[in-house]
Amino acid sequence: MTEALHLLMRREAVRLGLELLALLSTLQKQGHFSLFSMNDSHLPQLEKMMIQYADLPMDLADASLVLLAENLGHGRIVSTDQRDFRTYRWKNHHPFHNLLAGD
Repeated sequence: MTEALHLLMRREAVRLGLELLALLSTLQKQGHFSLFSMNDSHLPQLEKMMIQYADLPMDLADASLVLLAENLGHGRIVSTDQRDFRTYRWKNHHPFHNLLAGD
């Protein structure tokens, strides 16, 4: 969700991004999906990953997706960041399956 909103907001479609956010909020309230909540205990993991992949570099958004994969127990993602997610590994050895790239 963060990636989609980032792309929409970065382009000229701020209004569409806000409409999408409103729709997602409605769907979430209706129980169609849940949101993962990060907390203080996740900060050391995020920092460790960002240091590990500093040569790419890994930003906080990417580190958050890796953390989410580790907590969900799978690496199925949707991201336009194909190069980095071919390099990143969740649980340090599992490759990601980018549904957008058809990996």
